Amino acid sequence: MKHVVITGANRGIGLELARHYQSEGWRVTGVCRESSSELDEVAKQIIEGIDVTSKEFVDLLVAALQGQTIDLLINNAGVLLDETLGELDFDSLRLQMEINAFAPLKISEALLPNMTEGSKIANITSRMGSIADNSSGGRYGYRASKAAFNALGRSLAIDLKGRGIAVAQLHPGFVKTRMVNFGGLITPQESAAGLAERIEALNLENSGSFWHCNGEELPW
Repeated sequence: MKHVVITGANRGIGLELARHYQSEGWRVTGVCRESSSELDEVAKQIIEGIDVTSKEFVDLLVAALQGQTIDLLINNAGVLLDETLGELDFDSLRLQMEINAFAPLKISEALLPNMTEGSKIANITSRMGSIADNSSGGRYGYRASKAAFNALGRSLAIDLKGRGIAVAQLHPGFVKTRMVNFGGLITPQESAAGLAERIEALNLENSGSFWHCNGEELPW
């Protein structure tokens, strides 16, 4: 049975990805600060109390997964905050960088011993991290953190190709989740279905690419 580990799995896109892979017969490990009744129904293993910015908690995550092979790691946990030019809160920028960029890299590196040839890493990023696609400005912390995440994911793809591990940067679409006050264009279920298709198509030849969940390749 294949094993998927999903961060931020207790709600939204992470929860729908957990539901998808459970329905496909995968063993699901959900990683989150606090579980939900919905996640309890689909995850075989739930690792709670995880603060992805803390080395202590990343160490706990590693210990909880010791000896378990990971076929797919989905780095989904993230945060979206807003800043206004002239009143920039650099603590907000730092927090988004820690959660959205550095934490997935920490987790990916820490869990590499659990991965084998053929394993995959799916990084749930955003097209707001695309510098070429930025035509509206603003969202300084979120844009910068996702751009950094894209750069880190690209390097991971290059460094892990020799180990047979493929990596993708995936934009989930504008999804109706709590992060955007449910004002998106597609449902979490629609997003998860598209993301799963992109993950299925991921291989060593296209590793390091930046895709929209609808299959469009996005500019950096």
